[in-house]
Amino acid sequence: MTLSSARVRVLVAALLAVSFLGALDHTVVSTSLATIAGDLGALEHMSWIMVGYTLAATVMLPVLGKLGDVVGPRRVFVVSLVLFLVASLACGFAPDLGWLIAARVLQGLGSAGLQLMSQTIVARVTSPRQRPRYMAVIGAAFPVAIVVGPVVGGLITDYWSWPWVFWINLPVGLVALVLVLAAVPRLPGGAHPRFDVPGSVVFTVSLLGLILAVTWIGDDALRPAAIACAVVAVVGILVLVVIERRAAAPILPPRILRDRTILVCLGLSLVVGAGLFSVVAYVPTYVQMAYRTTATVSGLVPIATVLGMLVSSLLTGWLVSRSGRYRLYPVAGTALAALGLTAMALLPAGMPLWVPMVVMATVGIGTGAFTNLIFAVVQSAASRDDLGAVTATTNLVRQIGAAVGTAVVGGVVGLAVAAGLPAGLDAATLTPAAVRSLPLVVQEGVGQVYHDVFAPVFLGLALVYACGVVIALLLPSARLSDEAPAPTPPVPDRQPV
Repeated sequence: MTLSSARVRVLVAALLAVSFLGALDHTVVSTSLATIAGDLGALEHMSWIMVGYTLAATVMLPVLGKLGDVVGPRRVFVVSLVLFLVASLACGFAPDLGWLIAARVLQGLGSAGLQLMSQTIVARVTSPRQRPRYMAVIGAAFPVAIVVGPVVGGLITDYWSWPWVFWINLPVGLVALVLVLAAVPRLPGGAHPRFDVPGSVVFTVSLLGLILAVTWIGDDALRPAAIACAVVAVVGILVLVVIERRAAAPILPPRILRDRTILVCLGLSLVVGAGLFSVVAYVPTYVQMAYRTTATVSGLVPIATVLGMLVSSLLTGWLVSRSGRYRLYPVAGTALAALGLTAMALLPAGMPLWVPMVVMATVGIGTGAFTNLIFAVVQSAASRDDLGAVTATTNLVRQIGAAVGTAVVGGVVGLAVAAGLPAGLDAATLTPAAVRSLPLVVQEGVGQVYHDVFAPVFLGLALVYACGVVIALLLPSARLSDEAPAPTPPVPDRQPV
């Protein structure tokens, strides 16, 4: 579908605003978490305010992707936006934690639809050659939200009240809704009008079990529940294979996994999830302990990372849209990120803080060179009727990589730090502020422990990116075309048995 340049600009502006809302809602709440849980009298369960949102936003990706292919991405997008705004309103009025968690689950569901359908709509109204530029613009919502979110959340909590953390979505979301209704064309559904309900249910339950198992396995109290969830995931996957072999329109069409370009992009998406998210999650802790800084100062390092990622993503999107050539950027990006993480592992203790900032900015530049580009590439390899499914799968693989990567890094850091701390110090209760109150020689000892623990972690993450170099080299040497993908002939993957 061809749109005028003016309409495309309005469309991209609306999609960017909505994507920013979804990304910001995760980061802005983190600063207000303790205040919200304290007011509701549920500090011991406050993590579920975040977990409920994240789980819903992850497990529903495949279902929403397939649904967008069946009924059209515009319908799913509008419903997701309305659901997100209604859930935001309900969050602010929550009288107790149960209400808030339920509203956050709905909010996460809406956020998944917004993120996914934004990418799918761009793919439906632009040519493969145009997409990298627009994907980079919409993808800018994530790094900007990481930088802006905690600050905005803190200001709202300090000067207004925590319900406004959620209600701030309403005016921006309503304006975006008007723009979306005006700018997004009525995009038809695909050639397969059927929806695989049994497969969707089993897939969602299996994925939920897998994520909970990975998340809980490191907690002694939750380990039995994690094992039970892992069993549910394994059984669910076996049942899913049986269901999908008989389904006329499977939730994950097998044909999209037969394409080398798609498989390579899924591998690169896994690298982004396992590598970048682990770094962003744990580098502040490393900086606070190893460099003995405050929480505010430690945030400068991940900010440098995401700013490097933002600049690189926008520049790469512009360059690829001009030339159509894309293979160089994932190869160079993964190599640069691997070198940056290797440098982090080799940095001696006691370096000035600007040094890890520069090094982590390099990691961000390398990651940004392909993190949004792979969506344009993977969509160029899929038919029009599979755009939602292939986009959802790419996002899902990234989320799974992030969940596994952060869980593994967190477990390794926790065990190694506990084993290496000087006698008399308890890793479970040792905070950065407590370390700074200790004698200087003890502070240096704790800093050296964290440095020695994180050095192999950085090397491990560098190895992840090194694997990404090998994966990226498998990309076909091709050029993005100026023609939109054709619809798939109305023939199912497999006839019902």
